[in-house]
Amino acid sequence: MTAKKQKLELTWIGKDKRPKLEPRILLEDPSKSYHAKQRVSDNDIFDNRLIFGDNLLALKALEQEFTGKVKCVFIDPPYNTGSAFTHYDDGLEHSIWLGLMRDRLEIIRNLLADDGSLWITIDDNEAHYLKVMCDEIFGRVNFVANVVWQKKYAGTNDSRYLSDVHDHLLVYAKNKLVWRPNLLERSEELNSKYSNPDNDPRGSWNSTNLSVKTFSEKNYYPIIGPTGNEFYPPPTRCWVVSREKYEELLADNRIWFGAKGDTRPYKKTFLSEVQQGTVPLTLWLHSDAGHNIEAKGELRKLFPESNDLFATPKPERLLNRVLHIATNPNDLVLDSFGGSGTTGAVAHKMGRRWIMVELGEHCHTHIIPRLQKVIDGTDQGGISKAVNWQGGGGFRYYKLAPSLIVNDRWGNPVINPEYNAAMLSEALCKLEGFTYAPSEIHWWQQGYSSEQDFILVTTQNLSADQLQALADDVGLDNSLLICCAAFHGISADQAANRWPNLTLKKIPKMVLSRCEWGHDDYSLNVANLPIATPDAPTEPTVTTKKAKKADTATADLFGGEN
Repeated sequence: MTAKKQKLELTWIGKDKRPKLEPRILLEDPSKSYHAKQRVSDNDIFDNRLIFGDNLLALKALEQEFTGKVKCVFIDPPYNTGSAFTHYDDGLEHSIWLGLMRDRLEIIRNLLADDGSLWITIDDNEAHYLKVMCDEIFGRVNFVANVVWQKKYAGTNDSRYLSDVHDHLLVYAKNKLVWRPNLLERSEELNSKYSNPDNDPRGSWNSTNLSVKTFSEKNYYPIIGPTGNEFYPPPTRCWVVSREKYEELLADNRIWFGAKGDTRPYKKTFLSEVQQGTVPLTLWLHSDAGHNIEAKGELRKLFPESNDLFATPKPERLLNRVLHIATNPNDLVLDSFGGSGTTGAVAHKMGRRWIMVELGEHCHTHIIPRLQKVIDGTDQGGISKAVNWQGGGGFRYYKLAPSLIVNDRWGNPVINPEYNAAMLSEALCKLEGFTYAPSEIHWWQQGYSSEQDFILVTTQNLSADQLQALADDVGLDNSLLICCAAFHGISADQAANRWPNLTLKKIPKMVLSRCEWGHDDYSLNVANLPIATPDAPTEPTVTTKKAKKADTATADLFGGEN
């Protein structure tokens, strides 16, 4: 009898509480957007996006347009260490931290392309809880690796226990069956192992073992060397090729018996024939991927007068390695924890399209000035010289629109008066699943969901005559969703029977129950920490489905079944 597989699941206080996010629209502020004054190359990319605002609302705002289009997501979230960071409130109780990360990762998964990947930097405080949660969201089969990055080049002797010199990089594929990493460039150290002692016209080569552990009687035979020495495979081994194949290799001068012809036979492997790159390892030393002090030095060069630099920025070489493995030129990269802007800066220099989101004021004090220097070509630090960066391209700056629904002075929900007609139309398109694209020909075509299905948004009270005129103009081959303040002279049922090509909805009633309106900040903040019962555990717990069903008291304590 075989045991049933148990699904490992992470539970925590408040896990069942999920926000009903409002899909905000994004408003560009051209005064903060920035573009090179002239094109530097044909590969310049100008339509990158920097979004200022809560990153959960920003991810929701991106979902409709970018679902399935992001090739790589790199995030460096607050580590939840209990430290007081200048730019982040990084000391959340475990449960609220996990809940807030879960909400973001679920949308990130939607945004990833089928051949896309997610890279999360994290330390030991939450890495293992986060791993189990990501297994739930992405599936354990899509876990790629836990990369260990040496963030410090030396330990500290005043550490109370063990000196911490590494961070984790959790790597997940959207679909590991189709995701493939790019190879890293071969190092000079690897290439130095190849030489050409016999002046072979095919170039440098390296001698490789001609024997193998897997024994085959067919591949066990004597080999006679040029000096008459007889060679057999080592004990319990056999030759890697059959006698016939060996004779072919020998005739092709691919067998090496040493300079004097008296050593054991080896196979010649030519540098020109080996894989032109190396498979990435799961251990990244600071010599290959940079370290924290290097990252601070990069920021110091960019902001020599600043006394407000990040405590734990990531070096450009780290991002360069991630993006080299996970993307190709012109692929789309997303970082929803923009921080000091390293992801956007490196992606820009590498010819990748990028989207960054940041809520802190350092979006304006650090990220924008940094990106301006990248675009101008004056940032020659980090990876600039390695990729021969000369500047070019640009980005567009966006902020989240205010909430669509607010309360008037009597407490009644109404359309936010800050919304003009275009903003209202775009917002309702997003809420109803339409693409906002006003037609230059038909005034009533403000968006579409298909080639024949359109939407019209208006704050007018429509009469039966106006609806009849719209129905005639739309035609029987098309359909139109009309979002209006009111319609009079006819009921909704009568309208549906009279004009089958029209669907009528009243605003704001049609959207009131859809979302949490007026909620502008879902940031990593402990202000709304759930109140636990006195005997409730404060740490997350790893459990199984079977265990949860068997212990209903524990299930209730952690929010019940999900």
